[in-house]
Amino acid sequence: MAEFDQFHNILPIAPLKIAALDSCTDFAKKVNDYLVSFRKESNLHHRDNIIFQGYDEDTFLARCSCPRFGTGEAKGHLDDSVRGCDLFIMVDICNYSLTYSVCGHLNHMSPDDHYQDLKRIIQAANGKAHRINVVMPFLYEGRQHKRSGRESLDCALSLRELRDMGVTNILTFDAHDPRVQNAVPLIGFDNFQPHYQFIKALLKGVPDVKVDNEHLMIIAPDEGAMTRAVYFSGVLGIDMGMFYKRRDYSTIVNGKNPIVAHEFLGSSIAGKDVIIIDDIISSGESLLDVAKQMKERGARRVFAFCTFGLFTDGFSRFDEAYEKGYISMIVTTNLNYRNPDLLEKPYYREADMSKFMALIIDTLNHDVSTSSVNDPTSKIQSLLEKCNS
Repeated sequence: MAEFDQFHNILPIAPLKIAALDSCTDFAKKVNDYLVSFRKESNLHHRDNIIFQGYDEDTFLARCSCPRFGTGEAKGHLDDSVRGCDLFIMVDICNYSLTYSVCGHLNHMSPDDHYQDLKRIIQAANGKAHRINVVMPFLYEGRQHKRSGRESLDCALSLRELRDMGVTNILTFDAHDPRVQNAVPLIGFDNFQPHYQFIKALLKGVPDVKVDNEHLMIIAPDEGAMTRAVYFSGVLGIDMGMFYKRRDYSTIVNGKNPIVAHEFLGSSIAGKDVIIIDDIISSGESLLDVAKQMKERGARRVFAFCTFGLFTDGFSRFDEAYEKGYISMIVTTNLNYRNPDLLEKPYYREADMSKFMALIIDTLNHDVSTSSVNDPTSKIQSLLEKCNS
């Protein structure tokens, strides 16, 4: 396959192993299945060479666990040896479905709990693994990336902590502010985007969508989403608009200034389909307000692309918005835990990232530049040509 020409005669940096915490076992299994299939087709002529021992395995998953004492304290444990391996530790800090007992009381695991378990597995592997890489799709404390007044800098502190523990590379997706990597400039920090997977999910879910300037427009719901919107506008060759949030800076609610209104900047969207692009759906209040305003301005259909669908306040608002026609489709990735009820919603589509993640891991294990697999522009253009032919 052409995807693996880059690995021809290239020796992996070390035997590959993946330690998936309980928070992301399902996603890790999909990634592992792709890796197993990749390795069955790559470097076939080197299989008898001892230096390629362990290159083609039935599984690359290393068993690991974080059992807890009755007090709620835990320890990290590796059930399989990772000595001399290129170890990728995968964690989903947003998986609130997992629980543990504390003195008879049931607790749901928080991002803090998952982060502590990540450090426990790093401790269990340190001094044994050849290299430690952390795959953390939703960056821990990524939204606390800058200081306003007397505040903690949690993201920078956690990144430095991982560096000091011996982590070589940190892999994340759509970081809220990728400049947090300035806190750890001497280790690898890769921030990937699901651009191609979003477009693929849209074209598959809505075959009649027309990707041209007469029928489609990209919308940034706030200033932070401008970079994403500008990219899609350029690669799809369509116009873009944006909203900016007018806030009440005299009041603080839940640690932030409340939004008074969303103001729109852009050309007419009457009769056009629109795509709202953002990184996170948390409560969804901002997204739904923007979607409503788009419909009031004459938009035909409203689609939303968000890397992480957290839906922290449930689905009732989204159900209502769908019933009223404010929103036609929401596309999020499978990089974080999603409530099973979401998967049954008529307006939901998944952008599967497992193959892309497998390609990234395989590329890094061969110590090859990730630019070879991280080129969404050419993939999107090929996809559009295929759909238009």
